[in-house]
Amino acid sequence: MSKIFDIVDNTIIPLVFVKADGPMLFKELLKANKMFDDGLNLEGKIPGTRVRIGRNILVFLIIWNVALMPVSFLFHSLLAKIDCHVLIITSILFTGLFFASYSIYKSWIIDRVALKVIKEAWANHYPHFSYETHHKQVSRIYAEALDKELPAKKMQLYILDHMIEE
Repeated sequence: MSKIFDIVDNTIIPLVFVKADGPMLFKELLKANKMFDDGLNLEGKIPGTRVRIGRNILVFLIIWNVALMPVSFLFHSLLAKIDCHVLIITSILFTGLFFASYSIYKSWIIDRVALKVIKEAWANHYPHFSYETHHKQVSRIYAEALDKELPAKKMQLYILDHMIEE
């Protein structure tokens, strides 16, 4: 499974996403981390990244065909003998399955990129705090700071002070 994730991280993501050269700003990191922790849709909201939609669809089509071709070769003789009405209904079901699986794939790859970008920015802005142990804490403290309407200049100090206290 890790080999598949390596292929996704090293081949598919650089092909499908355009990433800005500069680092993510502190306020953008806080907002992206909060949205990611809350499980919100991050499509088009990851600072410094953009999805190449055409390439994303092309990659999905290739994956879909690689997965479906062996199955269709195995069942070709059976499919050739089935009534055409059943094949029409099957094609409708597979079309629905295609679009549903594309939606799942797209949200999964966007979440994967968002996590990767957030972790890179985290290493830049919070080098002494582990992302895995502190991201929910920072998200909660950021929400408190927004409720108190703190200015952006005081936000970083406020979050660091509360992280150290806890």
